[in-house]
Amino acid sequence: MTVLKDRIMMAESDNTTRLDELFGRLERMPVPEEFRVEIVGGNVHMTPQRDTHWHIIRRIVRAVEDRFGMDVKVFSDVRIDFPGHGNGFCPDVAKLSEDARKDETGHWRHEDVEFVAEVISQGTAANDYGPKKTAYAVAGVPVYLIADPYQGKCHLYTDPKDGEYLTETTVRFGRVLDLTGTPLGLTLETDGFPRD
Repeated sequence: MTVLKDRIMMAESDNTTRLDELFGRLERMPVPEEFRVEIVGGNVHMTPQRDTHWHIIRRIVRAVEDRFGMDVKVFSDVRIDFPGHGNGFCPDVAKLSEDARKDETGHWRHEDVEFVAEVISQGTAANDYGPKKTAYAVAGVPVYLIADPYQGKCHLYTDPKDGEYLTETTVRFGRVLDLTGTPLGLTLETDGFPRD
């Protein structure tokens, strides 16, 4: 069992080192300020952040701050490495536990993530519904929310087990999304979520 744990730790360390190198290179590139950059499965994705995207993110962050206060550990577009090869994600919204701490490399730990929200962009929708959803479930993120302005719906995933979410709830924009039975313990008004 010790050999297996050592190999897993080495693989995770190598993965972090590789991600650090890739993000270091990306930071030296002339990436426009309004673009979001993340690495999913070892592939670099750059997407522009549209007004629709930001308005939804802002409303989600505001709801989290209203519930937990201004000192809550909630971030947007901050790198967190998730399980799997080459998964350096920058979630649209990530809420961490109150006692969350950075690891020895200076990054927030995926073990401390309690909630993630992704707002769909046309170019990255497959990532949010596919490999990112799987990585969040593998990491045990209790609440994963996808806000899809193209469908005009929110998809809420809870109860992660064995690399998948066991429960999915779908709510159309304009309705209230009940998160009171989750670690967030809030209701999210979606009537202000714009559509694309």
